[in-house]
Amino acid sequence: MKSARECPGAGFFIGADMQIILTGPNDAPLFENLHEDVFDAPPQPDLLHSYLADPRLHMAVAVFDGQVVGMITGMHYHHPDKPPQMWINELGVAEPFRRRGIATDLIQRLSEHALTLACTEIWVVADPTDMAEGFYTSLGWERTGQRLAMFSAGLASP
Repeated sequence: MKSARECPGAGFFIGADMQIILTGPNDAPLFENLHEDVFDAPPQPDLLHSYLADPRLHMAVAVFDGQVVGMITGMHYHHPDKPPQMWINELGVAEPFRRRGIATDLIQRLSEHALTLACTEIWVVADPTDMAEGFYTSLGWERTGQRLAMFSAGLASP
């Protein structure tokens, strides 16, 4: 697969039939032709519209022959003691399209967008598997933690 190259007005092309598109508020129609293996569950229209309209939430998608086959979501934020950063929330590529450089190109597109938002860092929290370790270190990323624990609690309405 060829490396990403700029294509004015159409996001980024990867080869002849693959595009990486940074989504915006008017891009809900892109998700009408979605490979079932990209998200954990089918996006709900109201949640999709809300996500795409939120200026702190960002998503790039890989589109092959009119079908969304990969996505990356992120949030840019800052704390009172840190400059803006981009946090990768999810990265997904449909199984038949894996190991073709699509995830790498999705990360590159979100990284480039993060720079336009004055982010000084992009990071992800991932299960410390051999696959994750191999993938992120192949991008030149540094592992900064040893273990991952996630804690959650349901919130009841008052």
